[in-house]
This record gives sequence, C-alpha cells and structure tokens, in this order.
Amino acid sequence: MKLVIITAVEEFHNDLLQIFKKAEIKNVSESEIDGYKNIPTVLTSSNWFGNKKEGVDSIMLFSFTEKEKIDTLFDLLETYNKNLKTNNPVKAVVLPIERFI
Repeated sequence: MKLVIITAVEEFHNDLLQIFKKAEIKNVSESEIDGYKNIPTVLTSSNWFGNKKEGVDSIMLFSFTEKEKIDTLFDLLETYNKNLKTNNPVKAVVLPIERFI
C-alpha cells in the first residue's frame, strides 16, 4: 500500500480525475488549496491581513493504492505534463505506508 499525492492548478481537475480512472484508481480524495510559486519575503510580510488573494486556485488529490496502479498513474501523468502548454506541470509524490487499518 502506498499514498500518492498530486498537486495541480484547478483547471486540470477534470483531466486528473480521468487519469485516475484510466489508472484504475477508484478511491480518490481531494482538497482545494492555494498554490504559490517563488513568494518574495516582502509580499508575504506586507499582506499580513490583506484582503488581496495572491495564490493560484489549486487542488490536491490523494489516494491510498497499490504500487502497480501508481506506476500506471505516473506514466499517464508524465504524458499529460509533456503535452501541457503552461508552466504549471502536475506534481506527484508517493509515500510508503508502514501500517494501516
């Protein structure tokens, strides 16, 4: 059993759900997040209680699944990233699970 975590901009949401489906990973959880890239220190300190949103609408998808399915998922994600016309590739990591119930 492994944990796979994927982050991406919100625009890729439906594509990523289809990729999970193609990899035969049926159980996926998700969370909306704000993504930041290269935040200057001045920006973060000047926006202490600011009402201006500086982040990018992003998502985090995660699933507990078997290694074989993750290998397929990563192949599909690599192909997806190669065809992107933006500078926001999908990021994915895999973490081992030592115990679970």
